[in-house]
Amino acid sequence: MSWRTVPLQRVARLESGFGFPREYQGDENQEFPFFRVSDMNITGNEVLMENHSNTVSSATLKALGARTFPAGTVIFPKIGAAIATEKKRILTKPSTYDNNVMGAVPKVGTNPKFLYYWFLQLKLSDQANPGHVPSIRKSVMEEIPFPVVAPSEQLRIVELLDQADRLRRLRREADAKAARILPALFLKMFGDPATNPMRWAQASLGEFGVKARYGLGQPPKQCTSGLPLLRATNIDAGRIIEKNLIFVDKEDVPPGRNAFLSSEEVLVVRSGAYTGDVAQVTDKWAGSVAGYDLVITPAAGWSGEFIEQFLLTPFVQRTYFDSQKGRAGQPHLNSTQLEATPSYCPPESLQNTFAKQVREVRSLRDQCIEHAERLEQVFAVLLQSAFSGQLTAKWRERHMKELLAEMAQQARLLNLPMPEELRALP
Repeated sequence: MSWRTVPLQRVARLESGFGFPREYQGDENQEFPFFRVSDMNITGNEVLMENHSNTVSSATLKALGARTFPAGTVIFPKIGAAIATEKKRILTKPSTYDNNVMGAVPKVGTNPKFLYYWFLQLKLSDQANPGHVPSIRKSVMEEIPFPVVAPSEQLRIVELLDQADRLRRLRREADAKAARILPALFLKMFGDPATNPMRWAQASLGEFGVKARYGLGQPPKQCTSGLPLLRATNIDAGRIIEKNLIFVDKEDVPPGRNAFLSSEEVLVVRSGAYTGDVAQVTDKWAGSVAGYDLVITPAAGWSGEFIEQFLLTPFVQRTYFDSQKGRAGQPHLNSTQLEATPSYCPPESLQNTFAKQVREVRSLRDQCIEHAERLEQVFAVLLQSAFSGQLTAKWRERHMKELLAEMAQQARLLNLPMPEELRALP
């Protein structure tokens, strides 16, 4: 038996949010949470919207012409680059949200968690209007086909996916703990650069002999193979990743640009939202080409591992990187600023000890990342199986009589034609 589908609006009510003027923001002590897209990034809000930065009272809702939406509503970004993040979340209590967010309020017979998992396998980017500022229309979302699944089978699918999702959550928690190892080790061995408790010699990076230069900038013609061109999208909190990796031919790299990378050098994102994100060039990426970002070459007696973690400390990020403003108020670094960053210089032997431990941690981290990617692939297969009917096929055979009765009730509720297998039912 294959599932029938109906337009999404038959099983859920699509609702856009409301304007949220600045003067109403910042109050955390009122009755109703008022969510913005950024709240989906708060730790603890990976699935359920438990935490919030803004609340409003009933009086404020009335003044704004807004209303609340019930627990179980599935929310997602509907405007701008945030759509591409593919975030979907579930409200846990009556709440409202701003006009950059859209929600799907499940109707009677639709399990909120089933609706949420269905949204996970829906690519929001495919539903957005193309253009300079992408957006999602309510009318488009309302017509997306949604499977009509009996409530008991919805619940069974949710139970199976919850078990798999729990493993993903535990994996994320372990990864978050692992990510704190290197910063903690750095502070233990060298002390906070804000206070320099170990009294290391202090000067700017440039005065210590550390050099900064620019990458290639505008890339030459791309090719399907050749040298990797490392850009901001490939730099992620202390590691280089292959996301959206592009290649260039060595012969196309202009001579004299010194864009080729050596092991131990450090890449620094120089502008935009991720200014100051840093990653060391490991042996795997030696010989690659630096894109638009800055490249740091360690001085004699310095390790790339030390420089990478030093630049990632909150003190450096907050005090020196975040304060550099360029065009349109966006953070923007240049080589002079980078070389002028105040630093301290621990002994070479201590830096080498730290570098060895960093390499060991990175090896374990890479294994964890590989396992996490496999887990994500398994979960993606489960989602596909769940909404193709394969995940619960055997369970469905054992419960067919009850399912047929539930499906008949659903057909009446949704005013659908009764399928052949249901017409004999009372």
